[in-house]
Amino acid sequence: MTPQPPPTPRNADGRTRRVGVEIEFAGIPPQDTAELVQSLFGGELDAISAHRLKVINTRWGDFGIELDTQYAHPEQRFAPESDPDSEWQRMRQDFHNRTRELIGDVVTGLVPTEIVCPPVPWDELDQLDALFDALRQRGAKGTDASLLYGFGLHLNPEAASLETRDILDCLRAYLLTARWLREQIHVDITREVLPHANPFTRAYALKVLDPDYAPDLRTLIDDYLEHNPTRNRELDLLPLFAYLDPEHPHELLGDHLVKPRPTYHYRLPNAQLAQPEWGASLEWNRWLEVEVLAAAPDTLAERGAQYLARHRPGWPRRCWNTLRHKLGR
Repeated sequence: MTPQPPPTPRNADGRTRRVGVEIEFAGIPPQDTAELVQSLFGGELDAISAHRLKVINTRWGDFGIELDTQYAHPEQRFAPESDPDSEWQRMRQDFHNRTRELIGDVVTGLVPTEIVCPPVPWDELDQLDALFDALRQRGAKGTDASLLYGFGLHLNPEAASLETRDILDCLRAYLLTARWLREQIHVDITREVLPHANPFTRAYALKVLDPDYAPDLRTLIDDYLEHNPTRNRELDLLPLFAYLDPEHPHELLGDHLVKPRPTYHYRLPNAQLAQPEWGASLEWNRWLEVEVLAAAPDTLAERGAQYLARHRPGWPRRCWNTLRHKLGR
C-alpha cells in the first residue's frame, strides 16, 4: 500500500518527517526475528542478552527486538561495570543472567516479541511493510490469533510543529476522530479490555474542545497529566511532553519507560498480521485523518462545536464562524 502524504510533509528543519513503528506478535522468538530483520534491511546483529537483540547500522538506523517482558532481561544493576573486580559480584551477575534467560525461554510464545523500528521517512513506509509480509510468511501471529493476544502496532509520527497551538489542534482533531478510527480498526476485544489503549474521558474532551481553552505549554501538560495520569492512552502524549518540557517535575514524565521524543505516540491499531494488505502504511493513512482535520481550522471549529452541543448540556450553540475566529490562526 502506498503511504499518503500528510498536510505537512516536512518538519520545521525542512526534512521529511519520519515515523517510528512498534509491532508486537507471537510465533517467532527474538533471535529468529532479528535474523529476519537483518536479511531484509542489512546491518549487524548485536545480542545484548539472550532475548534482547539489536540490528544496527541499517539504512534507517537501529532496530530493537526483544521479548516484551522485563523479567526476561538482565537488570542494569547487575551490569559488569558495577564492580568488575568482585568475584562474588560476577557470580551474582552470572546467576541473575542465567535465571532471566531461563524465564525468557519459558515465556517465549506466551508474551509477545516486539520490534521497535528506527524512525522511517513517511514516504518509505511501504518499504518497511516488507517486514510485515515476511513476518506473516514466517508464521507470526497477530492480535486476532488468540483471545489471549492483546498485541498492537504503535506509530510515532514526528510532530509537524512543536508550537503549543499546533499540538492543541492535533489533540483536538484526535479527540474528534477517535471514534471513527476505532470503527475503522475494529479494535480487538482483548485490547479493549486491557488498559494499553484506553480512550480519553469525555470530561477531558469537553475541556480541550472548549473554544475558550487556550493554554500555554505548561498548562497544556498539567491539564493532560491531571486527566490522564497514565501511559495507557490511545494517543499517548507523554513522550512529546517529556521532550518539550524536560524540567517538568511530574514523576510520570521522568519514568524510564517514557522515552522523550518529538512525536505523537499513537497506540490504537491492532497487529493484524493475518490480513495480507495490512501494514504500517495502512495505519499511517488512517492516522492522516487526524492531521488533515488539524490542518483545517474551519472544519475543526465546526466539528468541535457539534461535539460540545451534543455532550455539554446547556452549552450555547455559537455560530461556527465565531468559533473559527477563536480557533483560527
